Formats: sequence, structure tokens, C-alpha cells
Amino acid sequence: MKNAALVLGIIGGVLALMMAFSINGWMVLTDWFNNEISNSIDPVQNAQRLRIIGLIAPILAIAGGAMSVLRPFIGAALMLFAAAGIIWGLGFGVFTMFPIALCSLGGLLGLIGALTREPGGLDAHRK
Repeated sequence: MKNAALVLGIIGGVLALMMAFSINGWMVLTDWFNNEISNSIDPVQNAQRLRIIGLIAPILAIAGGAMSVLRPFIGAALMLFAAAGIIWGLGFGVFTMFPIALCSLGGLLGLIGALTREPGGLDAHRK
């Protein structure tokens, strides 16, 4: 469970990072196009919120995935915060559904892994 949370958190964070790069690139392109060529494209609404979520959510997801093996509660919380931040900041759409799903599933598996003890796992020596 914890290893699955690790993989899902890191993949979800990388997808969220690519999504953030795309959103930031679109904002730069529309600003440039409106300033240099014509004022025909509507500017991006809530650009600062998009930039903040685009920075924080991938970091939370990747850090949560990396922490999920040794500190599963903290890792799961970080991945769930990343998923909630993406939903709040960007909404649920075509490009956000996979990072949201992967981070949410990674957080859920991290919580389940924290609540269960696997035989022969890292906690086996504490008996």
C-alpha cells in the first residue's frame, strides 16, 4: 500500500507539474499576444491563484509520495491537500482529472497503509 502511494503520489505530482507549466505558458502567451499583436484574447482570470496552485500542488504531491513509505500519515495528508488544491484552484476538467485522481488514490492508499501493518514490513521489528 505504501509503495503504491509512493508511485501514485510521484506520478500525480509530475502530471500536476506538467499541467502547471502548460497553464503558466498559456498565461504568458496570452499576455504577450494581447500586448504585442492585438487585444482580442481575454486575459486569464485569477492568474495569481493559478500560479500559486501550480507551484504548491506538485510540490505537495511529490513530497507526499516520497514520504508515504516512512511517514504514511503525513504523506497521505500532503497528497490529499494537493488534490484538494488542484480542485479548488483549477477545477475538475480534462487536464486536471488525472493528477486529482492519482493524488487522491495515493493519499487513500497511504492512509490505509498507515492503518494496517504488513507482516515483514518496516514495523516488524517493533514487536
